[in-house]
Amino acid sequence: MSFNIVLVNPQIPNNTGAIGRLCVNAGATLHLVKPIAFDIDEKAVRRAGLDYWDKLDLKVWESLDDFFANNKIDGNGYFATTKTNKPYFDAKFKKGDFIFFGSETAGLPKEVLEKYSEGAITIPMTKEGRSLNLAISTGIVLYEAIRQTYDSSLEGKL
Repeated sequence: MSFNIVLVNPQIPNNTGAIGRLCVNAGATLHLVKPIAFDIDEKAVRRAGLDYWDKLDLKVWESLDDFFANNKIDGNGYFATTKTNKPYFDAKFKKGDFIFFGSETAGLPKEVLEKYSEGAITIPMTKEGRSLNLAISTGIVLYEAIRQTYDSSLEGKL
């Protein structure tokens, strides 16, 4: 079992498409939590994901409540935010973990960050920057999780 990427209320189809392609190549499941600001069958998502979209392990949830009712998050969740000082590389990732990212415009909901504060992680940045692109952020954190759990004897099988 690999990792689970959870996008809460994604807004930009190109980011979601690129993250879908990333998930296929990393062997990760992509969870999309509604509302989604675009149709996931939209041409921009498919274009950004190229020919990968049909290979994607995709799960779509009606709401955060729906997601949490069907997925137990207890020490296996990490929540990317600019509202913490804990760098992502200090997290102790395990295969199967859920890595959450909020929308490009609002981030993760405050109540989620409060409830799961021990799992909050951030990507260190200079004070000149507010945030990174969602697809880039997802790639940075997902590949750190892979680095921490990678078994070279299984080369080619993340």
